[in-house]
Amino acid sequence: MEVETTPGAKERKFEVSFTKKHIVKAFNISSLPKSNILTLSNLDLLSGRFPVTYFYFYQNPYANNSLTITDKLKSSLAITLEYYYPFAGRIVQNPYTSEPQIICDNSGALIMEAEANIPLKMLDFYNLNESLEGKLVSINPDFPLQIQVTYYTCGGISITFTFDHALGDACAFGKFLLSWSQIAQNKPMPCTPNHKRNLFARNPPTYHPSLDQNFVKCTMEEIINIPTPKVLLKRLYYIHASSIDWLQSLASVGGKKCTKIEAFSAYVWKIMVKAIDKSHVMCKMGWLVDGRERICGGEKNSMSNYIGNVLSVGFGEARVDELRHGSIPNIAAKVHEAISKVTNEAHFRDLIDWIESHRPGLMLSRDVLGQGGPALVLSSGRRFPVAELDFGFGSPVLGTVCSTVEKIGVAYMNQRPSATGDGSWTVSAILWPEFASALESDPIFQPMTSRHLHLF
Repeated sequence: MEVETTPGAKERKFEVSFTKKHIVKAFNISSLPKSNILTLSNLDLLSGRFPVTYFYFYQNPYANNSLTITDKLKSSLAITLEYYYPFAGRIVQNPYTSEPQIICDNSGALIMEAEANIPLKMLDFYNLNESLEGKLVSINPDFPLQIQVTYYTCGGISITFTFDHALGDACAFGKFLLSWSQIAQNKPMPCTPNHKRNLFARNPPTYHPSLDQNFVKCTMEEIINIPTPKVLLKRLYYIHASSIDWLQSLASVGGKKCTKIEAFSAYVWKIMVKAIDKSHVMCKMGWLVDGRERICGGEKNSMSNYIGNVLSVGFGEARVDELRHGSIPNIAAKVHEAISKVTNEAHFRDLIDWIESHRPGLMLSRDVLGQGGPALVLSSGRRFPVAELDFGFGSPVLGTVCSTVEKIGVAYMNQRPSATGDGSWTVSAILWPEFASALESDPIFQPMTSRHLHLF
């Protein structure tokens, strides 16, 4: 499928030159806690040490005063880090347990400034392999939080935020970014972050035996060297609101309304079986689930501001021929059943206890490590801030997520609401080539272009 490009886009190779580097520390160090070592919780150990990048694009931003955009970001970040002090720390290995720990010593966060040689509308928003790595994202392992501000010839900018997963999950990062943007606009903090990491195991720890089949203890070396036989393609898609509504209607039968994520999952799972080796009889799909609302024992808001990782992943498995010939409503029912198994307090309590029984070390899903055959993991970011991320120079035209990881044992999709607020979605993906080809031939998955972002 030929991807739409702006006229002239192929005539100039996209290049980025780095111009400045800044280390930003918390402004008021007297407000920081006396104890400077933050021990990770059991669920933190399940998320590995993957870098996670969120990138936002702004068309012709402007500053409300004489400060430059970078200066505004630096000054507001320094205040934000007073509240999110672990983000300005260092992640080191505990010499006795070999587990990561956060040294909250206010070493600082890294901000890089860069200049692109093209206008924003000429950027290849679809092929993230070409646009991101080494250009809009460059990883420095010394900083668990890194920001890159890239200026384009048209006056537009992009801001990429890269977090070490040990700092937290999408919910935690969303709280951080929203707090930062509110501070940049001289507005009150939207929440008081909770850094206690107090997700403790029961005594004695007990868990369902199925967790032994779903999760495994691993080393950082095993995570880095996950077997990936094929090149992974990183892509960005636009999905129109009408397509999402149609899928939900298609999957909802017999008076039972299916959620949009369940309907979308069923549709993608059915496409996926077209792109796997014919030797495989079974096929898996997984969903990342936030446990904050499940683990707090009925107190709905007791963990809403918890900064850390509270994630699990639930997998469903089905026969390839069953998915190929099955109806969308029937597949959506399988999706609902699989997700329901992990969206409860009992699962998260068991998971915390399972990790306790296998410490010290890192843990990961067997499927993410590539030990479970062909699989796709879907993450929904419907509550993640997109249009709200205004640092004082307007709302973004695009906000989404990707990762610089080169090896992962599953295909991966992440859904975000469009910055326009019109109900459409942005879907970033890490795929094997056959899967990418199958999506490109499907009318619902539109390769992201400047036209979708109204950049002309």
